[in-house]
Amino acid sequence: MPRPFTPKIVTANDLLIGDVIYQTADDDWTRDLALAEILTDEADAQLRLLHAERQRDRLVGAYLADVTQGPDGPLPAHFREAFRAKGPSNHHHGKQERASHV
Repeated sequence: MPRPFTPKIVTANDLLIGDVIYQTADDDWTRDLALAEILTDEADAQLRLLHAERQRDRLVGAYLADVTQGPDGPLPAHFREAFRAKGPSNHHHGKQERASHV
């Protein structure tokens, strides 16, 4: 028996910058997980992923990631996605640079 479909988002890495990006409902990309489109239908999720995979001039490594619905948008369902959403693992560039007070 197949497992039930769980909510997902389409995520990838920006081809030029390398940042983690998320597909939005208006076919754009954002670095803010809270703005990512939550996909609740399996067929729709596959179509959105195919659309992302065709954008080879903009991104690399597109895939569907499990999420849960939070009060302000999607939340990562797995550690890997939570880690990716925080940005680089050092505080000298990327998303974490804005929060750095060092």
